[in-house]
Amino acid sequence: MSPHATDPDAASTYSNHTSAISERLPNVDARRSPQRLREFELDGRVFVVTGGAQGLGLTLAEALVEAGGKVYCLDIQKEPTAPFYETQGRVAKEFGGTLNYRHVDVQNAELVDEVIASIAAEHSRLDGLVAAAGIQNVKPALDFTPSDIDRMMGVNFKGVFHSAVSCAKQMIQYKTPGAMVLIGSMSGLNANKGFNSSIYNASKAAVIQLGRNLAMEWAKVIDGKPIRVNVLCPGNIMTPMVENDFKNDPNLRKTWEDANMLGRISEMKEYRGPVLFMLSDASSFMTAGSLVIDGGYTAW
Repeated sequence: MSPHATDPDAASTYSNHTSAISERLPNVDARRSPQRLREFELDGRVFVVTGGAQGLGLTLAEALVEAGGKVYCLDIQKEPTAPFYETQGRVAKEFGGTLNYRHVDVQNAELVDEVIASIAAEHSRLDGLVAAAGIQNVKPALDFTPSDIDRMMGVNFKGVFHSAVSCAKQMIQYKTPGAMVLIGSMSGLNANKGFNSSIYNASKAAVIQLGRNLAMEWAKVIDGKPIRVNVLCPGNIMTPMVENDFKNDPNLRKTWEDANMLGRISEMKEYRGPVLFMLSDASSFMTAGSLVIDGGYTAW
């Protein structure tokens, strides 16, 4: 047979495969209906978002509510921020969802356990986690004190670990396979030009490796079904924390903008879709992954 000839058996297999796909596709009217892309829906599912009082955590929590989720934001502030109350009122009115707040320091493993257990008990289920609580400290390595290191690792790594384990306990207890998104950073993958924060970068590298290992441990943990664990590695984001960095170093913004292919700083809303993907059934075969969204920064 000529190397360019068509294998009849292969052609038949391909035809059967494409026909099967076509049969599963909705008709034209259905494609215009609210049932489109149902694999992204989170109706009735319950999620915990740490660091959810403001910034990226609140932005992601809002997206989960819009997709139908019942969301609980955990943060160290005793009372929610004004942006939280504003978001809470809007999503309840426009989407009928629920956005709740709990005062928790993620470094306190016992309290994290207690609060997450109470959330799961209220709904007899828990479906997932966004571990977004984090802090930053920009200064040369020679200036870091032991207490600086302990605090950074306490929130950025231990806090993520405590949150993930507490959620996993409840997901296993209530037999609800689901997904977790740990917020890492491109800073866990490289050394950022013009950004002196060796401990922050090390903490995010630890989160990336933690995600891989938890994914492996929990791949069949609920009667053979998984708790999927993935890590989101954002590039530079215009958050309140970053705005403060720019005030302290006016030249930093241009340095960061010039360092990625798109020549700008990302906005928090640009991470809504990726996190929804990772928590929904749309990513059902994705675990132990690191999704890098950095404008091409790490590809130079």
